[in-house]
Amino acid sequence: MKNKEIYLTSEEQVYLQAIVRKGVHNSHVITRARVLLMLDRTGKSDHVRYKRTAEYADISVQAVYNMRDEFLANHDVESYLTRKKRETPPRAPKLDGIAEAKIIALACSKPPEGYSRWTVRLLAEKAVELNFAEDISHMLIHRLLKKRNISLI
Repeated sequence: MKNKEIYLTSEEQVYLQAIVRKGVHNSHVITRARVLLMLDRTGKSDHVRYKRTAEYADISVQAVYNMRDEFLANHDVESYLTRKKRETPPRAPKLDGIAEAKIIALACSKPPEGYSRWTVRLLAEKAVELNFAEDISHMLIHRLLKKRNISLI
């Protein structure tokens, strides 16, 4: 169990205590700082109480174990507190820039025969028909037009 104990330097302790006391950081940063301070064994003779730490931070015991292991993996307070940015989005976007431009051009064009104007549902159907995308929802068309400040009325 010795290799799973956390020992912080006095500078690290002061830094983490400042984060917890000031309260100007994101809540997950404050929670992670609190957990790290509670897991710190510097100058303490008693053993770590993971359940008490979890109750104090209002997280699960497994989350406390995960935070401990994550800190011990690199022992860097700054990288432990801040989460790594995703390099890729959770899923690929349905539209690329070319497809977006084609849909915008379609929205600015004359509506089909029998219609007085384009609707987002009509644009979504036409975009699939013209193979701009395999499948596209009317809400995606709505967000695209709203982002570009284009009104269909």
